[in-house]
Amino acid sequence: MNRPAQYFRAGAGAMIINNKGLVLGLERDDIPGSWQMVQGGLDSFEEPLASALRETAEETGIRERDLELIDSYPEPLAYELPAAARTMLMGRGQVQFWYLFKFSGNDKVIDVISGKEFRDWQWIRFQELLPQVVDFRRPLYRKLAERFQKYIL
Repeated sequence: MNRPAQYFRAGAGAMIINNKGLVLGLERDDIPGSWQMVQGGLDSFEEPLASALRETAEETGIRERDLELIDSYPEPLAYELPAAARTMLMGRGQVQFWYLFKFSGNDKVIDVISGKEFRDWQWIRFQELLPQVVDFRRPLYRKLAERFQKYIL
């Protein structure tokens, strides 16, 4: 596929909370100490919600049956990658559809190692997660916190 030099990749993300309002944080395998939430690109002709559920299963082992859709951000949110991180695959950044899910399963199903993107996970207060997120994603995460504030701790 021939891509323009300045495109933003379409993607989806999932803020997953437990019954206490803690957020599922994932520590990147390639950047120890850098945490984020589930996110990834849309496959061809894939709907954003389906992408968020697929990425969740791939990155965490959590299946759709253990998730309840609570809310979604009303419009796509974008972030721009630093110039050094741009590639033909990633483009200039991502434009993402975001969803809030409540996890109702057993923590034992969470497996971030198999997905090969993350090295660790934890349930964490959103305000504790935010400082551990790379700078270019923080404005997007703050918008999510505003939208989903009544659900998160």
